[in-house]
Order: sequence, then C-alpha cells, then structure tokens
Amino acid sequence: MGKIVIGLLLMLTTATFKENQLNYPRVRSAYEEKEAVIKSYFARKEISYKNFQLFIRAFKKEQLLEVWVKEATSDHYILLRTYNFCATSGDLGPKRKEGDLQIPEGVYTINHFNPQSNFYLSLGIDYPNASDKLLSDPVHPGGEIYLHGNCVTIGCIPLTDDKIKEIYVLAVEARSNGQEKIPVHIFPARLSPGEFTLLQKEYPLSTVTFWENLKMVYDDFESTKKLKRVRVKANGEYAF
Repeated sequence: MGKIVIGLLLMLTTATFKENQLNYPRVRSAYEEKEAVIKSYFARKEISYKNFQLFIRAFKKEQLLEVWVKEATSDHYILLRTYNFCATSGDLGPKRKEGDLQIPEGVYTINHFNPQSNFYLSLGIDYPNASDKLLSDPVHPGGEIYLHGNCVTIGCIPLTDDKIKEIYVLAVEARSNGQEKIPVHIFPARLSPGEFTLLQKEYPLSTVTFWENLKMVYDDFESTKKLKRVRVKANGEYAF
C-alpha cells in the first residue's frame, strides 16, 4: 500500500511540474511551436518520445551543444540534435572565480528552470559543483550559470530563442518523466587524441592536467555511449 501511495505522489509531482511550466506564456509558446518538431526528431531516430531521459554535452572551442536521449529501458544514449552557440565569452579552461567571464568546464546537472528569464528561457546548471568548490576561489567562485536564449553571455551558454525553445521543452519533458537530474557535461573542446595534443601545446600545465582528468569522462562516453556515475575526490578530481 505504501509503495502505491508513493507512486501516486510521484505521478502527481511530475504532472504538476509540467502543468506549472505550461502556466507561463513562453513555455506554452515553445510547446505550441516545437513539440511536433521535436517528436519528428524522435521518430527519425526510432526513439519513443514517452519516458525518455536526456543528456547534454557542450564543446566550447567548437561552440556546439549536443542533445542525447535514451529510452528508460536502455542504457545507451543516441544523439538527437546538435545546436550552435550564438555567442561565447572567456577562453578555453575552467571557470575559477566570479567575473572571469569563463564558461565552466566539468560535470553538472540542470538544477533550475526559469520560464521568465531575462534571456527568454533558461536552464540553470549546478556550478559551482563539488569539484569547483575545491578548485575555485573559496570566497567568490561565481554562479548563476545557464543555458539560455538571447545570444548574449558573460559565462553562460547562449542559443537563439528559437533553439532554446526546443531544449527547454526537452528538459521539461525529461523532468516530467521523472528524471530528477539531467546531466550536462561541458568540455573545452572535443577531446580526441589529436585535439588534446594541440591543447597540450597551447595551454599551461595546470589547465592541461585538469583537462586530462576531464578527458576520462569524455573518453568513457565516447566509447560506450553510456553514462557512469561520476564522483569527486578530495583533491577535486573526477572519478568513477
């Protein structure tokens, strides 16, 4: 009986989340304009639109954001769409303090939906994460990092309003499907062997050492198309 009640509460919670989002005009507009388009993406990939899970990867050098999805019964993600940043700021390398204009690099999750953003629609990520808190300025590491519209940035990832509508709808659907944590991995570049060799020649050892650790996460997903649970060690490094 207890499990049934918990299940019903979860169903009500997830339904209420989407219903609450649809109270906002920009979200309603996004669904009206984009849901049929998004469903066509799923149909072409032969993935069910119902009960999918979402994963986002971003590459700063290439200024690309990838959207990956998987059905709840599968372990393997499939690339659904790739979007271009429409602006950028800072340089390659992690964000380490407030005001440095850097887009963070690391392993994050979406922790905030803003349907009334100053930047049209926005999805917040949990920077600073446990690694950032150990490696960044202990007093002023910065924060309020988003994927958003409006094509301006001082450390966020901006997309056109048209494209953020699609990503926002996907995130709302994933959250409504019960995906409490939507992973977002941000890399300096596609960390292929050739690209990493170039980065090693151009950037300081401390930055390259951080990237070597982050490359472990990149390589594992590249080879398996699965997401492992990532933890943070006492020295701020990522580990499986």
